[in-house]
Amino acid sequence: MGGSVVAAVAVGGAIGSVARLLLGVAVQQRVGPTFPVGTLLINISGSLILGFLVPVALQSPAVTPALRALLTTGLCGGYTTFSTFSLETAVLIEEGGYGRAALYIVASVGLALLGTFIGFAAARATLEALRGG
Repeated sequence: MGGSVVAAVAVGGAIGSVARLLLGVAVQQRVGPTFPVGTLLINISGSLILGFLVPVALQSPAVTPALRALLTTGLCGGYTTFSTFSLETAVLIEEGGYGRAALYIVASVGLALLGTFIGFAAARATLEALRGG
């Protein structure tokens, strides 16, 4: 992998991350904090964008490997990694791997939630230890 691909991912990631921040904040300010509409919109739109970009980028000779990396891993990855999860799940389903897709969905969501709760517990324990308790 060349340096131009790494640089492209870095640039795309920066753009995607800033876009995520701005859109997420703008949406949440409009709808309020009762439901994460901003994150939901980002996850859905990122999945739509990546679902469009991958086939086009892979089939167009005009899209260089660096540009493809900028748009997919960089931009979409910085915007939302949920788009990658959605793409990989859709590919498994299109290939007829329904069981693998179901396993991937359950494992990704379930283990990510478990990881979050473990992170919560570790943070509470760390904060408690720092407080001297």
